[in-house]
Amino acid sequence: MDDLLKVGIIVNTHGIRGEVKVFPTTDDARRYLDLKEVILDTGTEQKTLGIQQVRFFKNMVIVKFKEIDDINDAQKYRQMPIYVTRDQAVPLGENEYFIADLIGLSAVSDDGGELGTLADVIQTAANDIYVIKKENTPDLLVPAIKDCIRQVDLEAGTICIHLLKGLRELNQK
Repeated sequence: MDDLLKVGIIVNTHGIRGEVKVFPTTDDARRYLDLKEVILDTGTEQKTLGIQQVRFFKNMVIVKFKEIDDINDAQKYRQMPIYVTRDQAVPLGENEYFIADLIGLSAVSDDGGELGTLADVIQTAANDIYVIKKENTPDLLVPAIKDCIRQVDLEAGTICIHLLKGLRELNQK
């Protein structure tokens, strides 16, 4: 399991004083108000950045980092992800999981058949959709609802899925 959890991606600069627009990849963007620092992954290194100020605009979070003071410094971090450590993460409720922990789980059906590997999670307004990939087979899209997801066992690395009638056929169209 990853020690870091992605909470956003710097998409652009905002103004000339080093603020950045962050697209949040967390359920609740307001969690940024509680963060003191984040970890920026530049691709070659991980930098810890202190948060000086946070505000919100439409679906974006405007962040002022203590270490970035002008637009030129901010510009070089466009399209880079930001992370928090697990101890900074929001506590999960019952039957809630971090997406990073779900990716890579071996998916099996409740009748014992191998479905593939959970490769992605698509977040929608209604519910998440789990993308199950298996070689030489079309992707299987499974709604993350109680009727379909029977058991998640992170220690064993498996997720047990009940395929509702017609779900497999719907995915093959």
